[in-house]
Amino acid sequence: MTDATHRRPSRLSTRLLGACLALALLLAHQPTRADDALMAGVHAFLYEQAQAHGEDVVIEVRPPSARLPACEAPQPFLTHASQPVLGRVSVGVRCGAEGRQVRYLQAEVGVIGDYPVAAREIAPGTAITADLLETRRGDLSRLPRQAVVDEAEVLGQVARRPLAAGSPLQAHQFQARALVERGQKVTVEAQGPSFRVTREGEALEPGGEGERVRVRFTNRELVTATVIGDARLAVDF
Repeated sequence: MTDATHRRPSRLSTRLLGACLALALLLAHQPTRADDALMAGVHAFLYEQAQAHGEDVVIEVRPPSARLPACEAPQPFLTHASQPVLGRVSVGVRCGAEGRQVRYLQAEVGVIGDYPVAAREIAPGTAITADLLETRRGDLSRLPRQAVVDEAEVLGQVARRPLAAGSPLQAHQFQARALVERGQKVTVEAQGPSFRVTREGEALEPGGEGERVRVRFTNRELVTATVIGDARLAVDF
């Protein structure tokens, strides 16, 4: 009968094995030179897109979560083209000459720039003028999603709700100033290549510039026309 000798691994060898495994896992997740090139391309793409919001841009691109083959001829694109390049952004990258392979990376984009706020409390129904606003400077990515960064977008519009002093402005808080009121006598213009006709009618609803409003004429005829000025509308032919 043969005796078999079984030795338990020492604590030192166990610790050494654990350290080697941890090092291997760490190296497996380290960005490679190919990853660095890919991330640099995405960084440059986001910087170009974000410059429209301001000159001071801070971008952090997160490396791919898994090791993948090198991305040849990377072509970055925004996964949501209508989304402003601010805050958390998802970026797609087409790889290869035909762009058949697509990868996705996450990034954080911060832009330091100017934006308007209410200089004092603004009551509902108030027409917005430049003296009601003041300029602040900060990270635009921290503003609400519908924040207004160009005061020209709201000048002349009307506040839909109370606005607190110092609060950032949001697009949904405003509406176009009514140039036509319900029941108002209005002039409707119809113009073609060689003619121009005007008729008097009654507006059946209020409307701001560019909005479409129903108008009733004396013969009970109804048309829908576009507001082009104070008590003036136009129909297309």
